[in-house]
Amino acid sequence: MKKLSDPEALNKAAAYCTLCERCISEVKSKLDAWGVSHSSQQTIIDRLIDEKFIDEKRYCRAFVNDKLRFNHWGRIKIQAKLREKKLPRNLIAEALENIDDEEYTNTLLTLIKNKSRETGNVEEYKKREKILRFAAGRGFEPSLIMKQLNYYPNEVDF
Repeated sequence: MKKLSDPEALNKAAAYCTLCERCISEVKSKLDAWGVSHSSQQTIIDRLIDEKFIDEKRYCRAFVNDKLRFNHWGRIKIQAKLREKKLPRNLIAEALENIDDEEYTNTLLTLIKNKSRETGNVEEYKKREKILRFAAGRGFEPSLIMKQLNYYPNEVDF
């Protein structure tokens, strides 16, 4: 692959950012892959931020909304993935605070119901354990999972 000039790299990075929300670490990874020097990378990233192609606050909000609605992830997993992307903790916290509690609880309850149906006929404690492990793996808080299991016992086929 031929080395990109700075203007070519800027145009290619801007096009990459227009496809969907991107954070600085994702753009840096692409620029590395394209062979752009580290000094040029910072100039390109600064320009993309100035021109609003990159906005990490906007990225955090979009990431949280997408992962909750489409992937059915909980706060713990979403937070971990955002930290992997080296985003500022205050932006992560702000984005997580904007989660609608009712939507969040309904998402968890739907996961619990679906997992309960999938689990089939097993002893109650084993079914509870499987549901708890599954929902915790999706990033939901164990205390909230237990609360839902205890509050809606009729929703789960024990």
